Amino acid sequence: MTTMDGKSLQDVENEVIDEFSIFDDWLDKYEYLIELGKSLKEYPEDRKTDDRLVKGCQSRVWIDFSIENGRIFFNADSDAIITKGIISLLVRIYSGRTPEEILSSDFSVVERIGLKENLSPTRANGLVSMIQMIRAIAAANLQ
Repeated sequence: MTTMDGKSLQDVENEVIDEFSIFDDWLDKYEYLIELGKSLKEYPEDRKTDDRLVKGCQSRVWIDFSIENGRIFFNADSDAIITKGIISLLVRIYSGRTPEEILSSDFSVVERIGLKENLSPTRANGLVSMIQMIRAIAAANLQ
């Protein structure tokens, strides 16, 4: 299935993998993640509530969503710059997808770009928690 911009989930995952393959050094990849975090759209302060807070993250991460025409659109924010980059990456990949597409994804893109093994254990746990919340939102909104 494709999003409104015509890209399949696989297309976007491949784009992300290509972008990260440009960088040889993980410090450069972290810098890129920080830049990605700056691209997130504004997250309203009144949406920073406990029910939108990702449990299991050391830093605070909020995920909100809306549903349009059977597709889930995510918005997110974090109070930590690298974590904000990580959630922006997940929003980029999974926003605009159907619940079925999200649930059928193995989220292996995070391993394929080397993200999971290059994060501190607490950030890696936070990444898993973000993925679990995205999957839970998708599961709760299956048609």
